[in-house]
Amino acid sequence: MGFVELLLVAVGLSMDAFAVSVCKGLGMRKLNVQVALVLALLFGGFQAGMPVVGWLLGSRFLWLIEPIDHWIAFGLLLVIGGKMILDAVRGEEEEPGTCDRVAWGEFLMLAIATSIDALAVGISFAALNVDIVTSVAAIGVTTFVLSLVGVWVGHVFGARYERPAQIVGGIVLVCIGIKVLLEHMGMAPWV
Repeated sequence: MGFVELLLVAVGLSMDAFAVSVCKGLGMRKLNVQVALVLALLFGGFQAGMPVVGWLLGSRFLWLIEPIDHWIAFGLLLVIGGKMILDAVRGEEEEPGTCDRVAWGEFLMLAIATSIDALAVGISFAALNVDIVTSVAAIGVTTFVLSLVGVWVGHVFGARYERPAQIVGGIVLVCIGIKVLLEHMGMAPWV
């Protein structure tokens, strides 16, 4: 696999993390660098780590993981996105600074949900004899950078349009979950 192909794979895998980062940035009243860095490190770390796990497991356990991976991602994104939408529609104000602090449990769930597809990529890397160190480094760094950019973009728009932006962010998370589910079930027209 050449550099261009590897970069395209890295960007493709990073898109879900980028979208979720935008959603998290939407709820920030003031851009919090610590929160952005933790989120980007978790997303980049999981996006880099999952291909390693997939590469190590190879196709031995694909039959065990593949039937449920899309349901896990769908469920996590549906719950988090649905909560964002409900809170905005009900007009419930979050505790001051809720989006401006590190929420470890939520961030970990989001990192897992957005990186499950990277596990399958790791399995394909094993089949293709791809240099795993270079590949995971490119995927991790790309995801880290795009996640930071996503938080910033979300913050810029969220500061101006807080409630509608929160609704849109929730819808985006739910749509990503539906997309993952449809792709894995072979029902997506773009597959």
